[in-house]
Amino acid sequence: MTSVLDAAATLGGALRTARERWGKSLADLAAETKVHRRFLTALEQNDWSSLPSRVFALGYVRAYAGALGLDAQSAVERFKRESPDTSTPLKPPVGIAFEDVKRQSPRIVAGVVVVVLAVIGWNVFQRVSLLRAPRDSDIAAVPDSWRARNDGSIALGAPKAAPPDQTTPALYVTPGLEAQLAGVDPNDPEAMAALAAAKDQGPVQKAFNPRGAVYGAPANASQVVIQARKPGALVVRIGENQALFARQMAAGEAWRAPMGLTATIDVSDPAVFDVYLNGEYDGPLPAVLTPLAQLNARAGQAARALAEAQARAQVQAQVQAQAQTQAQTQAQTQAAPRAAVAAPAVRSATPSPSAPSASAPN
Repeated sequence: MTSVLDAAATLGGALRTARERWGKSLADLAAETKVHRRFLTALEQNDWSSLPSRVFALGYVRAYAGALGLDAQSAVERFKRESPDTSTPLKPPVGIAFEDVKRQSPRIVAGVVVVVLAVIGWNVFQRVSLLRAPRDSDIAAVPDSWRARNDGSIALGAPKAAPPDQTTPALYVTPGLEAQLAGVDPNDPEAMAALAAAKDQGPVQKAFNPRGAVYGAPANASQVVIQARKPGALVVRIGENQALFARQMAAGEAWRAPMGLTATIDVSDPAVFDVYLNGEYDGPLPAVLTPLAQLNARAGQAARALAEAQARAQVQAQVQAQAQTQAQTQAQTQAAPRAAVAAPAVRSATPSPSAPSASAPN
């Protein structure tokens, strides 16, 4: 089916024709290639502006062509021809007379200089008009590996070794410890049933468990962790032109989000990434583009709710302990007079040794 690439007028038309011959839908290809459906639609419609950076776009073309049995390398080369990389400088033509160009070169140079000065002046005017007071960045230093290249692509580093804490065995939960910490009487069946219904699952099963490299902020400076259940692309953008973090995540790898950071999380498939708030599982990412401030706000609310619940449980436990102490003191006070009254009665019922015994009748 390599001839389809040569027969079609555009790369998008060739991909659409091949897909229809195979009888596959966009949803089928999205599930097979792990590429979001909106990117596959953009490829078929030749909408290059809707695609992410060039590195990801080339990978999507290769995956699409391979899933349809096309020559992936030919598809990539055609994509490069139809969507040239503007960051590569143009080379001068060979074998063309330049006499006319040389005659017009002073005018061309003057026009270029005027245009450049106009663009620079406009940018200076915009920057001065939008000038704001400087403020400290939320991040102390941004590594060079996080910055985008001139063509908008992101440099992805090689996978790193798993952290040492991944080899830590699972925690052992002592029976009855959760009930004691929550202030629940372990002998009360209703209270224990309510505690089991509230937690739904054990804390060790729901807690974040690193199964690969963990990037981003330290553990004590983060409330939000995003972990990949399957391989997928994760890009964290600050504004529109700066990438804070970009990586093709492997299964088990995770990224810790700094607190107070204003950024957008862009992923290839939200169902592939799990969100952990304060170390507890909160479900998958809600969308392809997710504001990080929304996740940090939910983590803060969950932390405050947990602190309030623990404070209420502690107060309740103290009230119950005081009630039990008062009940025991009252029972001991009531039992003392009854014991004092019962002692003389027992002594009067005991027969005297000198009292004569009744003799049986003859």
